[in-house]
Amino acid sequence: MSVVDISRWQFGITTVYHFILVPLTIGLAPLIAIMQTVWHRTGNEQWLRATKFFGKIFLINFALGVATGIVQEFQFGMNWSEYSRYVADVFGAPLALEGLMAFFLESTFIGLWMFGWGRLSRRLHLACIWLVAIGVNASAYFIIAANSWMQHPVGVEWDPERGRPAMNNFIAVITNNTTLVAFPHVIMGALLTASTVVAVVGLWWMARNTYRASKIEEAAKIGDESIIPATTSPSQVGASPEKLRHDNATLWRPVSIFALWVIIGSGLGLFITGDMQGQLMFKQQPMKMAAAESLCETETGASFSVLSIGRQNNCDNIEHIITIPNMLSFLSDHSFDSEVKGVNELQKQYQEALNMPGQNFAPNLFVTYWSFRAMITWALGSVVVAFGGLWFLRKKRTEVPRWFGRLALWTLPTPFLANASGWIFTEMGRQPWVVVPNWADADGDPLRIHMLVQDGVSNHTPPMVWATLIGFTLLYGALGVVWFYLERRYVIEGPSDKDAAAPDVGSDDDESAELSFAY
Repeated sequence: MSVVDISRWQFGITTVYHFILVPLTIGLAPLIAIMQTVWHRTGNEQWLRATKFFGKIFLINFALGVATGIVQEFQFGMNWSEYSRYVADVFGAPLALEGLMAFFLESTFIGLWMFGWGRLSRRLHLACIWLVAIGVNASAYFIIAANSWMQHPVGVEWDPERGRPAMNNFIAVITNNTTLVAFPHVIMGALLTASTVVAVVGLWWMARNTYRASKIEEAAKIGDESIIPATTSPSQVGASPEKLRHDNATLWRPVSIFALWVIIGSGLGLFITGDMQGQLMFKQQPMKMAAAESLCETETGASFSVLSIGRQNNCDNIEHIITIPNMLSFLSDHSFDSEVKGVNELQKQYQEALNMPGQNFAPNLFVTYWSFRAMITWALGSVVVAFGGLWFLRKKRTEVPRWFGRLALWTLPTPFLANASGWIFTEMGRQPWVVVPNWADADGDPLRIHMLVQDGVSNHTPPMVWATLIGFTLLYGALGVVWFYLERRYVIEGPSDKDAAAPDVGSDDDESAELSFAY
C-alpha cells in the first residue's frame, strides 16, 4: 500500500471510532438538560434520578470523545502536512473558535455541573448543563463549517505568492450553504442516536422489572425463590413487585415516552434535512451523487436504484435490479423529468475543465453506493424501537415483554452505524479530492481552490505510517473496550434510589461546604 492509502486508512479508522462517541455526546447533552429542567420545574424526583443516571453515561462518553478527538487534529500535521499548509489560513479561524470558545465553554461548565450538586443553586446548576449542551453543539458547528469548506470552498481568494488560498470573508466561510444544511442533519442524527440510547435503556429496564416482578410473585406462590433471577442492581435488590412496577410507572415509562417521541421528531428532521442536503449535493458534487446511484450514463427522468449488482467500480456490467422510476431526478431538484449527469460524462467534463486527462475523478462506486444505503437501512433500527415502544406503552401501560426488551438492545448499535455510514458516504464520495472544486459556481471553479488527496499527504515512508496506524488502532481498540465496559456496567447497575434525594444547597457563606462529585 502507498503512503496515501495507509494515511487514509489511519484517518478513516480513527475518525469513524471518534464519531461513534460524538453523536451520543451531542444528542445526550440537551436531553439531560431537558430532564433536569423537568425536575427543576416540577420537583418530580424521578426526573432527578434519570438526570444523574444518564449523566453518568454522558460523562463517560464525553471523556473518551475528548481523548480520541485530540488525535484527530494532530493527524493533520503528522500525515497530512501539505494539506495543513494549504488550508491553514481557512481552517485556523473555525478550529480556533471551536477550541477557545466552544470547547472551553463545555469543559468549564461540565466541571461545574459534575461537582456542583449541592453547592450551586438549582437554577445556576441547571444553567450549567444547558451551557454544556450549547457548547457541545457550537463545537460541532465549527467542525462542520471546516469540513463543509472542504466540500464547497467559499470566502477565499487565491494567493499566488504562497500558492494557497487566503481567507477574505470569514462570515462566508462559517455561513457556507453546505454548512447550513449539513449542521442540522448532523444534529438530527445525534438526537436520533441519543434518544435511541435513552429509549432502549428505558425499555430494557421496564422489561427487566416486569420479568423480575412476575418471577417474585410466582416464587411466592410456589415457595421456590430459586426462580428469581439474580441481580446486583441497587434499585432491584430487595425490591418488591410493587416497587419494581412503581419504578416502571414513575421513572422508566416517562423517560422512555420522552425519548421515543424525540426519535420520531429527529427521524422526521433527518428526512427533511437529508432531502435538502441531497439537492445541494447534486449541484455542488454531482459526481458524488452519480456514484451514490451507480449512475454511469446521463439520464433524463432518472430512476432511484434500490438494489444493483455488477462491477460497479469499473462502471460496466451494472444491473439495477430494483428501481423507483423518476425518483432520482425528483431527489435532485423535486422535478421528475430533470436530467441527472452520469459518471462517464462528468469524468470527461472534469478532465477537460481541469486539464487533467489522466486523472480518474470518480470515487469508489461500490463504497459510495452501499454506504448510502447502509446509512438509510441502519437508521430504520431506531424506527423499530420508536413504534414498538409506543405500542407497548400505549394507554398508560407500564409493562414491556422481555422479548421486546432484548430486541431493543439488539437495535442499539443501529443509529451509531447509520451515523458512521453517513460520514463514510460523505468523505468517500468526494474522492479523489481533499478540497473539492467549487463546481456550483457558474464560471466553473474560478477560484482555483482544489486539492487532490495525493497532494496533501506528508513525505513519510510507508513503514512509518504503518507504525502509527497499528498503534492508534490498538490504542483505540483498548479505549473501545474501556468505553463499552463502563457504559455496560452503569446501565446494568441502573439508577440508585439515593439519587432521588434532592441535594441540599449550602449558603454562600458556608466555607465548609465542599464540591460534591455525584458520579
